[in-house]
Amino acid sequence: MDSDPRRRLISSAVALLTDEGVEAVTLRRIAREAGVSHGAPLRHFTGRAELLSAVASEGFAELGEADLPKAGAQARLLAACRAYLEFAQRNPAMFELMFRHDLIDTAELDRALFTRFTTLVADAQAAGWREGVDSRTLAASLWAALHGLAELWLWGGLADRDLPTTLEVTLTAYLG
Repeated sequence: MDSDPRRRLISSAVALLTDEGVEAVTLRRIAREAGVSHGAPLRHFTGRAELLSAVASEGFAELGEADLPKAGAQARLLAACRAYLEFAQRNPAMFELMFRHDLIDTAELDRALFTRFTTLVADAQAAGWREGVDSRTLAASLWAALHGLAELWLWGGLADRDLPTTLEVTLTAYLG
């Protein structure tokens, strides 16, 4: 177990989130799981929102580290799109938390991920895909479609559909 109490609290919160969902992630439960006093979380975080933001940061970091191919701008963009949906499938509770703006403030993390995604879109455009369209607008549209697919699949709207096939239909509409 990690000797850094702050890291232990975050790790315990991630485990609770994964096992039981965001509502189970309370300061007392996190403290109990981390093996610290019930007041310890408030010595390391200003409250639940800050601790949940630290947990969400773990998710954004993992998503941002998706392994993308080295060659081919369009292949990199496709891989990033697939990685986004695969992350949501593997980590539904984390994915939910990352975009729960009613609980946490992840605007800076959202912007960093969107900037990276916009760069992938711009690189694909430079290689001949959808030239002449504003990169940020195109990235926002594609990300909205991906996020919508993830939400629909995770929360029931597409649960009876094959997500990889649905993704390919979506990507074909964008990427041709």
